[in-house]
Amino acid sequence: MLVWNSLRSTLFDAVATAVRRTLPRSVGTVSWYGQQEAHRVGYYDTIRRCGLVGFGRSDNDLLDIQSVLTAATGWWWAFRRVCVMAERPSSLHTEPAPDGSDGRRRLHHRDAAALEYRDNTRVFVHHGTIVPEWVVLDPSAERIGRERNVEIRRCAIERIGWDTYIDEAGLTLVDRAEDPGNPGCRLELYDSPGGWGAPGRILLAVNGSSERDGTRRRYGLPVPAWVPTALDAAGWTYGISGSDYSRLVRRT
Repeated sequence: MLVWNSLRSTLFDAVATAVRRTLPRSVGTVSWYGQQEAHRVGYYDTIRRCGLVGFGRSDNDLLDIQSVLTAATGWWWAFRRVCVMAERPSSLHTEPAPDGSDGRRRLHHRDAAALEYRDNTRVFVHHGTIVPEWVVLDPSAERIGRERNVEIRRCAIERIGWDTYIDEAGLTLVDRAEDPGNPGCRLELYDSPGGWGAPGRILLAVNGSSERDGTRRRYGLPVPAWVPTALDAAGWTYGISGSDYSRLVRRT
C-alpha cells in the first residue's frame, strides 16, 4: 500500500484537485483522470512486477496500455469512437508533505504558479492550499482584510509574515506573556481587525514542535472577544483556564 498511498496523496488528492480548478464549471463531473490514476496503475504494476499476484493475458495487456498512457499524457476521456487527450502541465512544483515519510508530496511554489499549462492556464498553491493569484504574487494587509475565506487569509498572512501583517493592519495589542508550555516563546493577544466577521481576538503563538525544516511556525488562533489575557486565550484553546495553562510544563 506504500505505492498506492504515496501516489494517491500526491497525484489524485493534490494534483487532480488543482487541475479540476482549471476546468470550466460547466464541465461537471470528471470521471477519468489519466496521469492522476498513477496510484491505481502503479499499485497493480508493482505487485505484478514483484510476483505477488498473477494476471491473465487480457489483464496484463490492459495494464500495459494504462501504464503507457499514464506516463505519456495528462487527463483523457475515452468514448466509443473518439478519445480526448490533454497535455500534461508544462510546469508542476511540489514539496514534501508534512506526513511525507512515504514519499508523499504536495503542490507549492513560493513565487509563481505551482501548476501551469502552455496556454498560461495556471493554479497557485501555498503549501498544499489552493489560493488566489494575489496571495502568492502580491499579498497585502488590505487584501487580507477583504478576504472572507479563513484558509486563504491564513496563507496570505504566512506569505508576508505576522510581524509585517500586524504592523500594516495596525492590530491593537491587548496582552502578551511568556508561554509556560513553550519555553522561550511568547503569547500575544490582539484585537481582530474589522472585516473578519464576528468580533473576536487573535492569539499569536509559536508551534510547540518543529517543522520538517527545523523551523518553529508562528500561527494565529481566533479566540472570543471576552478573553482578557494571552494566558486565558491559550487556556481557552485547550478548554482550560488561564491559571491552569500557566502551570503547563510542555505543550506540542
